[in-house]
Amino acid sequence: MTAQTVSPTNNVVTNLLERVFKLSANQTTVRTEIAAGVTTFLTMAYIIFVNPTILSEAGVPFSGALFATCVSAAVGSLLMGLLANYPFALAPGMGLNAYFTYTVVKGLGYDWRIALGAVFISGIAFLLLTLVRIRALIVDAIPMTMKTAVAAGIGLFIAFIGLKNAGVIVSSPATFVTLGHVVSKPVALALLGLLLTSVLLARGYRSAIIIGILAVTLAAMTLGLAKWPTSLIELPRWRETFLQLDIRGALRLGALDVVFVFLFVDLFDTIGSLMGLGRQAGYLTPEGKMPRVNRALFADAIATTVGSLFGTSTVVTYIESATGVSEGGRTGLTAVVVAALFLLATFFSPLAGTIPPIATSPALIIVGALMISAVTTIDWDDITEGIPAFLTILAMPLTFSIANGLALGFIFYPLLKVLTGRWREASPLVYVLAVLFVLRYVYLGSE
Repeated sequence: MTAQTVSPTNNVVTNLLERVFKLSANQTTVRTEIAAGVTTFLTMAYIIFVNPTILSEAGVPFSGALFATCVSAAVGSLLMGLLANYPFALAPGMGLNAYFTYTVVKGLGYDWRIALGAVFISGIAFLLLTLVRIRALIVDAIPMTMKTAVAAGIGLFIAFIGLKNAGVIVSSPATFVTLGHVVSKPVALALLGLLLTSVLLARGYRSAIIIGILAVTLAAMTLGLAKWPTSLIELPRWRETFLQLDIRGALRLGALDVVFVFLFVDLFDTIGSLMGLGRQAGYLTPEGKMPRVNRALFADAIATTVGSLFGTSTVVTYIESATGVSEGGRTGLTAVVVAALFLLATFFSPLAGTIPPIATSPALIIVGALMISAVTTIDWDDITEGIPAFLTILAMPLTFSIANGLALGFIFYPLLKVLTGRWREASPLVYVLAVLFVLRYVYLGSE
């Protein structure tokens, strides 16, 4: 009797998910998509506490910023899944939150409410640019070589972050970066987690990354390297930041340069992430185009606007989504699972905050290794293709910015084509973007 009553319900749910996300056409299953969503969430759960910590230095109330972080991530990921049917998650971007706090508020002296107003204005600008398909045109105009280089560069960037979080590499005043204290407990545990996850992947375990993250987290708690949760549930205090943005103040003080940086960096961070993730997941056509890209761009534009209303900085597509793709995530169901987990995290934030960086670092390193394979398709014998690709790949981890990697590649690509008499090989929009990148650095420097 039980099987007869449960089975029809399961069939209805499965059929609904099949119709919405086209699971069979994407050669995936509900179980695989859920596992991929959990993996992506675990890998990026650090943002739940890191983002409010950074924003609180600007005066944004911590609890309100935490709620805004989770809500904006949930909204963005849900829209990405339902509108574009892509397994990519969104959340407030690292780097842009630092720009919000240390440059706009502390450096330029703007109140955090005015800074949120600037984020809102940039979000509206994103929506307008997406509506007229300018952002989609930019994605389609980028040469295939550059799209491939972006995927490889993001792979190195992810691995660099993983090594940094694990303590395998540390800063050095003499050499900028050097080997960390590899025999210390945290680093040793992270490396053991890397070994465990690699072995499980090699032996064909599809949930290898989840197992690795959970195993290292439990071991870190046992060894006193991470805190056990003191409670499971904590009610969000959303009123502290909800609708506290000052749009008039942003317009009155003429913070157009601030709006431009939010707009510019998010535009190319998101485009870079989408291209890299799209190539890894196999979405790019032979011509280098990405289906439904405008729908994907709508997701981050709306999420940024919603996030500013609740009290957080610009929302971007997260490169950590690559971990879910590596787990087999191929449809928007993965992103919907991430969205649901972020909503739960608004109440279970103490539990989500127990995952230490050393637990997620092995996943980032492994995904980086998988993504770097894209370099094999670049025509390295053609200098006009190889040099811009190399600069893009190298600059992303070394400048800690996807946008900077794109900038160097985009500036050199058309220059080399023109100076070698092959200017017709680049689309007119590539030249326009190159000029914009140059003007951006001339006007705003390296912020």
